[in-house]
Amino acid sequence: MASSTPPEAAAAALGALTDQKFSEISPALSAEMVEALDRGGFRRCTPVQAATIPHLLSHKDVAVEAATGSGKTLAFLIPVVEILRRRSSPPKSHEVLAVIVSPTRELSSQIFNVAQPFIATLKGLTSMLFVGGVDVKADRKRLAEEGANILVGTPGKLNDIMQNEDTLDYKNFEILILDEADRLLDMGFQRHINFILSKLPKQRRTGLFSATQTKAVADLSKAGLRNPKRVEVKTEAKLTSKGAAQQELCASKTPLGLRLEYMVCEASKKSSQLVDFLVQNNGKKIMVYFATCACVDYWAVVLPLLNSLKGSPIIPYHGKMKQGPREKALASFSDLSSGILVCTDVAARGLDIPSVDLIVQYDPPQDPDVFIHRAGRTARYDQEGDAIVFLLPKEDTYVEFLKFRGVPLTERVCPSNTEDVVPQIRSAAREDRNVMEKGLRAFVSFVRAYKEHHCSYIFRWKDLEIGKLAMEYGLLQIPSMPEVKHHSLSLDGFIPVDDVDVTQIKYKDKAREKQRKKALKRKAEEEAQNPKPEKKRAREKPEKPKRKKTGKQRQSVQTKEDLDELEHEYRLLKKLKRGDIDEDEYEKLTGFGDSDGEASGGDTNDVDERKERGNKAQKKLKQRGKGSGGSRKFEAKGKTRNKRR
Repeated sequence: MASSTPPEAAAAALGALTDQKFSEISPALSAEMVEALDRGGFRRCTPVQAATIPHLLSHKDVAVEAATGSGKTLAFLIPVVEILRRRSSPPKSHEVLAVIVSPTRELSSQIFNVAQPFIATLKGLTSMLFVGGVDVKADRKRLAEEGANILVGTPGKLNDIMQNEDTLDYKNFEILILDEADRLLDMGFQRHINFILSKLPKQRRTGLFSATQTKAVADLSKAGLRNPKRVEVKTEAKLTSKGAAQQELCASKTPLGLRLEYMVCEASKKSSQLVDFLVQNNGKKIMVYFATCACVDYWAVVLPLLNSLKGSPIIPYHGKMKQGPREKALASFSDLSSGILVCTDVAARGLDIPSVDLIVQYDPPQDPDVFIHRAGRTARYDQEGDAIVFLLPKEDTYVEFLKFRGVPLTERVCPSNTEDVVPQIRSAAREDRNVMEKGLRAFVSFVRAYKEHHCSYIFRWKDLEIGKLAMEYGLLQIPSMPEVKHHSLSLDGFIPVDDVDVTQIKYKDKAREKQRKKALKRKAEEEAQNPKPEKKRAREKPEKPKRKKTGKQRQSVQTKEDLDELEHEYRLLKKLKRGDIDEDEYEKLTGFGDSDGEASGGDTNDVDERKERGNKAQKKLKQRGKGSGGSRKFEAKGKTRNKRR
């Protein structure tokens, strides 16, 4: 989109910049820093930069809450470099002066790259990046040989380096930065953060940055910061009511140039509405968020097969991709002027992908705090952008919930004349077993992810209309899964496909089809050699007339089903702890295995989260066991086994 307006003028028009110039900040920045900022096109501060930089340069700790895309990265990089510049003597090669921690490898890499032009103005100081996907031994060897004064990385990798590298010296340490602090704690890095804090001297400066301030972040602030200055920067969002001529200003946690919308549509029409929306916005740079990695894998295969989207560049990106393909996918999308990135929440925070026009939240996030981080991938710094979330009819109260949290949305009417793409998806599934299997895995993973929503009073999984949901995914049949078997979920709206035998559907990939046939042949031979004994048919007893259950009885049955699920999860956790099964088997048995059947190459906290869920299951079983005979038996068995050990 061509424009003659200079970036700073556009930013000023949006209220993204203040009148404060970097050259006029007090305490003053060095001439080298001002020159480096000028070369990068930065002359005036954003509100968060104007409020934060003077505090850090004046030897104060800060806890900063500001909207995503507001310039937080420069708000801490500039003080870090300036504080180290003021040292009277150059540091030794292994003398650590600054540590910058962020939750994901992509964000850490981005911070490291943004920092290089400014670090280059310091003589005799070096920096090093530590993220997952790189061999720890290689990192340690490089650090031992070259040394580093500024460490940038993810908590897990920094924990490994700081724990096992004795050559590092922290005596003269200056400043610690914790970026996306709420996410650091949500992802289970509390132990790593505590260790990093324990290795650093207490007489230091600390900056804690986040788009949302949670209770956990407040607790961390108390533990790691000394009398911090609290900086809270909010934008002014304009809300307009229908038929009203006046506009009302209210505090918002979203960037000023961001327009937020929502669309309510039936589950069976949701995929058709998505495709119609993407076609309408053809030529734009779009990010589409899905609930799980399996969903991303499925829609990345299906969308390019649809007539209306053929030829559109569609790139998948999620946490279970291996590091190489993951970096390549991000780089490819960043270089595009228009295209579609289908992704999970691994792309929700901190990533500064240039010129994203539109964010589509096809599945609302499990954690409501992530909503603004997703939307914040567009309308960054001096730009405008749009974001939309798709909701089911029973999820519409989510709009009021977000408004209460300072995230106002306006409604977009769901069009009724969109083309139905379900027949095309089903046709693709008939022709290729890969499409059919990915669809089943995506469907199962979505239902199980839906059960984990933080706002369970809005997203009630037992209210899911499974039949309509299966139509949305273009499934040929509804998969056999405990959530469908044991609970009275609605199957209305599903139109079964009668003229196809799913066992006979072949892979388009000839090598995979050949492998499948071999496996079937081997299985048939094994069954022929070891036939299963026929079960004796029990005498059929005359059916007794069923009496209608009371409310108490129905509740009792439901409680038993819930306990059975918890018991199953707890048993699997015990097997994992005993070493009877490995982590890959544990993932598969709990229904969260890699969608391609490979070991996970993504985020390391997935298994830890499921272990935590297993431990919660144990606690729930014990709590419920007080009023349930079945649970007491289960608990008693566990105690007996412990005595035997």
